[in-house]
Amino acid sequence: MSKRHCLGLDLHDDSRVIEEYVRYHADVWPEVKQSLRDSGILDMEIYLIGNRLFMIIEAEDSFSFERKNAMDAANPKVQEWEALMGAFQKTLPQSTPDQKWVEGKRVFKLAE
Repeated sequence: MSKRHCLGLDLHDDSRVIEEYVRYHADVWPEVKQSLRDSGILDMEIYLIGNRLFMIIEAEDSFSFERKNAMDAANPKVQEWEALMGAFQKTLPQSTPDQKWVEGKRVFKLAE
C-alpha cells in the first residue's frame, strides 16, 4: 500500500528562472534521486503552470516528512541541491517560516 501527497510551491516569476529550474529537473542529481528513494518515496512528479509548481508524491505507508527532513539535513549533496533550488523558489503566502513546499488538502476524489 502507498499514500499520496500533493504539494505546491511557486518559482520566481521570471521566464529565465523558470527555464533554468526546468533544465535542472531534466537531469536531477543521482544522489538526490537516491535520497528520495531511501526516504520511502516510490515515485514523484512535478508539474508547472506559469510559475506555480505542483508535486505529487507516492510514498510507502511508513513515509514521513519529519524523517525525510532529518535524512536531508544529514546529506551534504541534498543540502547543496536544496540551496541551489532555493534560489529559484518563492514560498506560498501560507507557508510557515521553515517551510518551502506546502501540502494540499484533497477536496475531491472521483472514486469516492
